[in-house]
Amino acid sequence: MATLDLDTSVVANAYAKWAPIYDAVCGPVMLKGRRAAAAAARGVGGRILEVGVGTGLSFDDYDATTEITGIDLSAPMLDKARAKMASGRYPWVKSVQQMDAHAMAFADATFDCVVAQFVITLVENPEQVLSECHRVVRPGGRIILVNHLYSETGLAAAVERWAAVKTRAMGLRPEFPFARLQAWSQSHSESILLERRKLAPFGIYTLVTFERAAALAA
Repeated sequence: MATLDLDTSVVANAYAKWAPIYDAVCGPVMLKGRRAAAAAARGVGGRILEVGVGTGLSFDDYDATTEITGIDLSAPMLDKARAKMASGRYPWVKSVQQMDAHAMAFADATFDCVVAQFVITLVENPEQVLSECHRVVRPGGRIILVNHLYSETGLAAAVERWAAVKTRAMGLRPEFPFARLQAWSQSHSESILLERRKLAPFGIYTLVTFERAAALAA
């Protein structure tokens, strides 16, 4: 199914409004997905980029085996993340920066792992953001996504299509299909789809992992 992509300004305005209540409202709802993505990233270890780091909800899910850099488009959300960093509880979080994931300022192959939690369905151009994630992760590194993905069939799909119209101004896109992620990977010869896994308890969220393959020697 075709999906109407979001406008970056709509998303930025929506999340500026979400910032004061984001932890209380979204923290419990996203807990299982967030922890699953962070656990997969800890399995890679090293330098990890959190795309859409938001208020820093995921900081607790990492440890000293990792070095976290976070980016987000929303300054109000980042203010919350910086307040958490200032507490001294998260020495593994090295920096958070305001940055558009469509055009990251990092050099190629900077990170061992890129994590995007509840982000890829919300950006204006998901394929461009995935390509940027692919660029900044090292060969052999991984891109880890967790999101609700479109159910595609049945009553759930009908509800998601209906909700898509109602929630667009809130910066949400509940009807985003896995097929777009798969098509992006298939169009990149160095991208390998490693995993697509529904998460317990209800399968609302899906964990998707790509690996950037090492380039073949000439």
